[in-house]
Amino acid sequence: MELELQKLNLPGVEEKRPLIIAGPCSAETEEQVFNTAKQLSEKGIKIFRAGIWKPRTKPGGFEGIGEQGLPWMQRVKKELGMLVATEVANTKHVEAALNAGIDILWIGARTSANPFAMQEIADALKGADVPVLIKNPVNPDLELWIGAIERINGAGIKRIAAIHRGFSTYDKKLYRNLPMWHIPIELRRRMPDLPIFCDPSHIGGKRELVAPLCQQAMDLSFDGLIVESHCNPDCAWSDASQQITPDVLDYVLNLLVIRDVNQTTENLTALRRQIDGIDEQLLELLAKRMRISKEIGVYKKEHNMPILQSPRYSEILEKRSCMGEQMDLSPDFVKEILKEIHEESVRQQMIIMNEQ
Repeated sequence: MELELQKLNLPGVEEKRPLIIAGPCSAETEEQVFNTAKQLSEKGIKIFRAGIWKPRTKPGGFEGIGEQGLPWMQRVKKELGMLVATEVANTKHVEAALNAGIDILWIGARTSANPFAMQEIADALKGADVPVLIKNPVNPDLELWIGAIERINGAGIKRIAAIHRGFSTYDKKLYRNLPMWHIPIELRRRMPDLPIFCDPSHIGGKRELVAPLCQQAMDLSFDGLIVESHCNPDCAWSDASQQITPDVLDYVLNLLVIRDVNQTTENLTALRRQIDGIDEQLLELLAKRMRISKEIGVYKKEHNMPILQSPRYSEILEKRSCMGEQMDLSPDFVKEILKEIHEESVRQQMIIMNEQ
């Protein structure tokens, strides 16, 4: 499905990288909302975000202040001249947010993972003219993310952007949600006109990771950042550990190095030609390797041998990863490549085994 997209065209917001959306995880009190917004506005931030409704992983946590927080957002809009954004997760949220004049809506990771919920929201948005930002689903499923985007676009919403907030994992070490940068990179390849924001707060889950994640996003040509910022993060009612003060946010943004995404040079072009040539050689070698694998498959069939030879496979993984390390290649990287090659070799040999 080809998307019908328009630029976000946000009033009073300059169209340059990075577009910044900032504000607390949750709207807690009118004072907290306005104080945070005022501090952000003084730092030049034009778009204020705050969660009115908070879909939580487990019951019992703070699930948002609800509709009583919408007038607080209206005050920010009226008195500070900022655009305001909030998350919606169902039809009722959409209707309440639109009636309150919320300028930008975003759809969270738990909602984008549910096609039924996405369709209900899309139906509720028909006839509206509001930018909608769609976070990736909690699980690393690019097709599900694209499906969510297509549903919103199919409802007539043309000002759309994606938000990369990382992917949930059972084993949480450095990150709260794994970046898996290759997924938004593939989204950009398939939807080149779709703006993509990075949510470093949810990826990192820790204040100290916000700055490096912002820089990584800029180095990968993301269009904007949506960052959680609170006037008093330590006292936040939700996700306190990943929120930063407006002063810290200003410091982080001032340190960002924004590189020209379009600039190229003759030297770079020449290096890319070398890469192209090496890629062709790699493909020729892979094709040659697969031909030999097929010959091995024929031999195994003729001699009634099983396809999988575990000792041989283990030996290849061990020896080749050591060789790769001596060539300054990550052993894990080498093992992943070899696993993919081995899978394809097994698949080819299974075809031969099943031939009559």
